[in-house]
Amino acid sequence: MDPVLRIFSYLPNPRVWKSIITANMCGVEVEIIGDKPKNLSSWLWDYDAREMNPEELVEDSPHLRKGKRGFSGALYKTDAFLKSHPFGTVPAAFSPEGKVGVFESNSIMRSIARSGNHTSLYGRNGFDASRIDSFLDANLIFSREAQVYLLEIEDLNTTRYERMESSYDFYMSGIEASLNNGAFITGEELSLADISFVCDFSQFLREGHYKDSINKKGFDLITNRFMEEYPVAAEHLLRLSNTDNFLSVMGSYLDWFKKKIKN
Repeated sequence: MDPVLRIFSYLPNPRVWKSIITANMCGVEVEIIGDKPKNLSSWLWDYDAREMNPEELVEDSPHLRKGKRGFSGALYKTDAFLKSHPFGTVPAAFSPEGKVGVFESNSIMRSIARSGNHTSLYGRNGFDASRIDSFLDANLIFSREAQVYLLEIEDLNTTRYERMESSYDFYMSGIEASLNNGAFITGEELSLADISFVCDFSQFLREGHYKDSINKKGFDLITNRFMEEYPVAAEHLLRLSNTDNFLSVMGSYLDWFKKKIKN
């Protein structure tokens, strides 16, 4: 089976897991290329991404670019990469021939769903798909705030904390309300909205690893009362993360949190 997309990213990456879970459920193949975040500065970012030789990592390289959004220092990106991915970020997906770039993890996931044979993940009609898109748009806004918050947590201040707290409450209130009206976020069937929620929110729960640092700055974990304040969403997260489709991709990523709430 030929891959429907090639994805280049830092690994492991919960944002990429969304695409892998979707691909598995849709019966399609995706090709994942990448390395640990700290190692991507020695990779050539391209459709044919590869680790560069030491002699290629020079200041006069035609591929040298300034890092941004989570990366600092020098990165090496081809002109073809930036033509396909004008924002220059990862995960970066490519069509099989490498001519079309797809960026933002929810869009990559949607592209895979359109290529597969699953009947309901992206809705059974245009209105269903648009409702799923609505949740994915809300998820994107939350995820962007969460990314900035987690990356800058060592320099946390009141403004940043309150902005993240507001985004968290807004997003989770909507998820909780939706799950009070159906078995899944968009209704009675699993959809891309559920996959996106589980993967992205699991990543946000990493906040718990920085508890001491957050407390020292005079704040509490934003997710400290997640189980009590959003019990339906919490149960949904834990239930799906324990199913084979999710567990086979996410592995032990949430084990620390599951152990914490049992104590």
